[in-house]
Amino acid sequence: MSKQQIWFITGAGRGLGKAIAHYVLAQGHIVFGTTRDGNADLVSPDFHLLPMEMTNAHQIKAAVAAAHARFGRLDVIVNNAGYGIFGALEEVTEQEVRQLFDVNVFGPLQVMQAALPFLRGQRHGHLINISSIASLAPIAGSAIYAASKCALDGLSQSLAHEVAPLGIKVTVVNPGAFRTEFLAERSVRKSAIGIADYNATAGAVLTALTHVAGKQVGDPARAAKAIYSIVAAENPPLHLVLGKDALSRTRRTQEHLSTDLTTWEQVTTATEFAEEAPS
Repeated sequence: MSKQQIWFITGAGRGLGKAIAHYVLAQGHIVFGTTRDGNADLVSPDFHLLPMEMTNAHQIKAAVAAAHARFGRLDVIVNNAGYGIFGALEEVTEQEVRQLFDVNVFGPLQVMQAALPFLRGQRHGHLINISSIASLAPIAGSAIYAASKCALDGLSQSLAHEVAPLGIKVTVVNPGAFRTEFLAERSVRKSAIGIADYNATAGAVLTALTHVAGKQVGDPARAAKAIYSIVAAENPPLHLVLGKDALSRTRRTQEHLSTDLTTWEQVTTATEFAEEAPS
């Protein structure tokens, strides 16, 4: 990848977004990174920090436009900003659900809508949406978070069909457990309500996640390198699963789906109109 590229990365102040920004800068490219408070400890003449709240449509449109105006193009858009909420479905409040979807779904959607006119005009670009293994293989206690990431996956897959003839590529990234601040108290949220009947399922998952925080085997720097590699690829994947844990969970889900398809095939195919008897 010899040409200097212009990257726009949301949530670049910490976690995977910061790791991606750091790696891209190290390769000699230019990064526009957004954070909620306009602060980041990345220091480089090629790093341009933009304050942007993922729930503020005006800020999103202005930030994308400002990044494009600086150099007259945008090459890679990384929708990374987001957070998780964990708890049984029945425990999560409507306010918690709406707030999560505002950040995890409507925010990335607005970033894409702001960037697409520029990408269409230049007839190239790569949209990378950071999803989660939770969208491919949800576990107890992650229903609302998984739903938000499933929505992002669906948007990405459909968009890929719409923009492929325009020279624009789309990749949805599904990471497993990486050693970022995702599970830290400042990032992850737990449902406000607690119901004892779910202690053995959703509750057990929350306890396990607490013990895993800070010990995840996934290296964010290596994830950033992997994501960078697909941008350099001639035919990048629509789906990029990251981490051995994510790979095994995805394969188990595929096996369960395959079993259901085979077991219930006769029921599946017996839903068409019966052929009318000849008169």
